[in-house]
Amino acid sequence: MTNRLNPDDLPDPDDRVQADVVIYDGDCVFCRAGVRQVHRLDLGRKLAFLSLHDPRVASRYPNLSHDQLMEQMYIVDQNGTQHGGSEAVKYLSRRLLTLWLVMPILHIPGTAGLWRWGYHQVAKHRYRIAGKSCETDACAVHFGPSQVKSE
Repeated sequence: MTNRLNPDDLPDPDDRVQADVVIYDGDCVFCRAGVRQVHRLDLGRKLAFLSLHDPRVASRYPNLSHDQLMEQMYIVDQNGTQHGGSEAVKYLSRRLLTLWLVMPILHIPGTAGLWRWGYHQVAKHRYRIAGKSCETDACAVHFGPSQVKSE
């Protein structure tokens, strides 16, 4: 059994054209587990998922650089607004009914900087936290070029 996420396991933006698109690091064990959980919580089927390594990301969202996408998850809503990092998490807390219980905590006045810092710390160390799946350049970003699998 493979540990890699099969893209068919998650709703695709081409199949859910009215859905918000969650762009995540499909080579990250931590990120894949997170989007699987978000998918389970998406009872209203409001989300579609796309790995940042999918070539469609560059063509559909040319203003998001590869480096930006490697730093944080993005959600592109139906209006085209791009929510990144902790703002994406806050957006999900408002969008998914199942997350409404945590919404007040994420929206406490004056805590946005703390949430941004916390998100950044987890995102920066996500490969060390949950392991790695290095078949692209992802591990070079976090561990240096010597950690990328060679053919």
